[in-house]
Amino acid sequence: MHNGEIILITGGTSGIGKETMKELAATGATIVFTARDPGKGEKTKKEIIKETGNSAIEYLTCDLASFSSIRACAGEYKRRWGRLDVLIHNAGVLPQERQESKDGIELNFAVNFLAPLLLTNLLLPLLKQSAPSRIINISSSMHKEGRIDFTDLEGKKDFDKYKAYAQSKLALLLFTKKFAKDLAGTGVTVNALHPGVVETEMTMQNVREMNPVAAFIFKRTLITPAQGAVTSVYLAMSPEVANVSGKYFEKMETVSASPLADDEALADRLWDVAVKLIGL
Repeated sequence: MHNGEIILITGGTSGIGKETMKELAATGATIVFTARDPGKGEKTKKEIIKETGNSAIEYLTCDLASFSSIRACAGEYKRRWGRLDVLIHNAGVLPQERQESKDGIELNFAVNFLAPLLLTNLLLPLLKQSAPSRIINISSSMHKEGRIDFTDLEGKKDFDKYKAYAQSKLALLLFTKKFAKDLAGTGVTVNALHPGVVETEMTMQNVREMNPVAAFIFKRTLITPAQGAVTSVYLAMSPEVANVSGKYFEKMETVSASPLADDEALADRLWDVAVKLIGL
């Protein structure tokens, strides 16, 4: 990587995203992050500057559950910065019940999969122009439980929050592998990772539903957001992975993903559906 990198990260106001930003800001890179709430964005920006001494921290207001907001955010990014070295899709949701995005799409599918897909497509010319550059997708080991259910992609007939989440994270891996293949030779790499089971607000919401014994045991296995950020930082900065693409990482090592993640026919079929939904 060259000096003076510019890194864009989604969902930077809390959890893994915030810790990832702190680590990356400490290297002197320019960090741009997205925040749904400008108040939170401003507060986070000040905190990171104070903690790292790096004043090159900016945020863009973006609601990842809205395609028009994503388009506006990408447009603003391109107007303000002439390059993009690392794009980290960190934001994710796991709603307790079935919800829909501003565009009327089931929320897991919209935010965890379609949002990264759209944002990457909008910023791809800039990533290619800035090559060598990197795209990093935060997936989850739960993708292994995932199936792409074309008969009920959005859980309209039968909604199960874990099924919907697992499907969205498998979709993100299919997109990682497809993009890696399509971008071979451009200098743009695409990798995905499982950060570990991290103690974030999203995780704790689900812990609160467990029986006390299960919750106690589960909580003892959780890692901190700072520990969860390690692999994201590694994939963003390490020269060791400069030419690695289309891989799935955990604890800074490549690990095997679900065999479904390598199903090219499945990826192409999903791609056709996704492109229609995001209107590309």
